[in-house]
Amino acid sequence: MPDIHYLLLIALLLIATVLWLQQLQTRNAGWVDVFWSWSVGVVGLIFLLIGQGSMAPRLAAGVLLVVWSVRLGGHIFIRVRNDSREDGRYAAMRDALGQKAAPVFLLFYWGQAGLAWGFALTFLVIGNQKAFFWPAVLAGVALGLLAIGGEALADRQLKRFKQRPDSRGGTCREGLWRYSRHPNYFFEWLHWVSYPVMAMGAAHGGWLWLLPLAMLVFLWFVTGIPYTERQALKTRGDDYRDYQRTTSAFFPWRPGK
Repeated sequence: MPDIHYLLLIALLLIATVLWLQQLQTRNAGWVDVFWSWSVGVVGLIFLLIGQGSMAPRLAAGVLLVVWSVRLGGHIFIRVRNDSREDGRYAAMRDALGQKAAPVFLLFYWGQAGLAWGFALTFLVIGNQKAFFWPAVLAGVALGLLAIGGEALADRQLKRFKQRPDSRGGTCREGLWRYSRHPNYFFEWLHWVSYPVMAMGAAHGGWLWLLPLAMLVFLWFVTGIPYTERQALKTRGDDYRDYQRTTSAFFPWRPGK
């Protein structure tokens, strides 16, 4: 019988294929973000439940994982359901790819399934963690809750700005958006830092530091900032160029003149 880890990967690939077929009809790829958030949560929770490690890190990681997955996936679900327009990142990708969009998006969807499985392997390590340090576990929980709260606050501030009648064509510079052009991405990255901290002392725990590194690369160079900013420049022009000149791209920092 195939190992449960690979059965879960096959299941994610099948779901991703169904969602890809759906976006061929709707031309809205935003649902893949909901799929990614909830898939990491479900698969990661399974790994924690079947783990044979100490209860403290398993329980701490499980609480963080569930809160993160439900919060982020629910936020994206509401946004995609209520907005008939495709997310700017995917609209820009679709326009840039032209007739190649369908096969490239299929590979992208499969890639998201693979990444969801790969990130969920974090919880396979923590689930089988025998030795742990209370200060590290508590520090990881504190860092994770700070990150989830910061991302939720950034999303709420942006939503509130977009609901204002005078926001059309403008750029949000309020709250956390005054210090970073992408505070939601920054806190998403910070959330993934919490698990290697929590897993200090675990067998293979050192490998988990590759997670925040991978997340940083994807957000900064692949699917996050590049397409988001390309779309922002297209729709907001000089206002966004001024924002780029005065505001840190990722890590929160005091705004420049």
